Amino acid sequence: MALEIERKFLLPEYPQQLIQEGQLKILTRHSIDQTYLAIDGGQELRVRKITDLDSGEVTYTHTFKDGKGISREEIEYFISEGLYNQMIEAVKMIPLVKERTTGVWNGTTIEIDVYTQLKLSVLEVEFDSLEEAESFDAPEWFGKDVSVERQYSNKTVWKELQNK
Repeated sequence: MALEIERKFLLPEYPQQLIQEGQLKILTRHSIDQTYLAIDGGQELRVRKITDLDSGEVTYTHTFKDGKGISREEIEYFISEGLYNQMIEAVKMIPLVKERTTGVWNGTTIEIDVYTQLKLSVLEVEFDSLEEAESFDAPEWFGKDVSVERQYSNKTVWKELQNK
């Protein structure tokens, strides 16, 4: 199983000025529909429909995660559209929809998620080691570090969406 090590920040404002100034170079833009199939404690099973906003290409993934906090085990692989649709139909839940912008700032790859169904924008940085994650000094524009605050986890936000 691969290890996902990431920190998450509550992005107060989309960094349009940094993009215009060339300090933040955009690599990709995707629309992501994310639906959880099962959640049990620190384990989750989810599917995603990922649309590349520049090319229009659509891919589908199935993911298993285990753990809590900034370091978790993760298995993710591509699935067919047919399998994705079968799983979505089986759970009959509302997908969490977000627009993800991946870019490079100061040599660091970042992912900005802007959620379309609620007022929430986050910025995530993935790391190769726990030591690297813990020693990372985030700039002020990233916003508050919410890496271990459960109310900002995707599964918590998705659960809240089901109750609306």
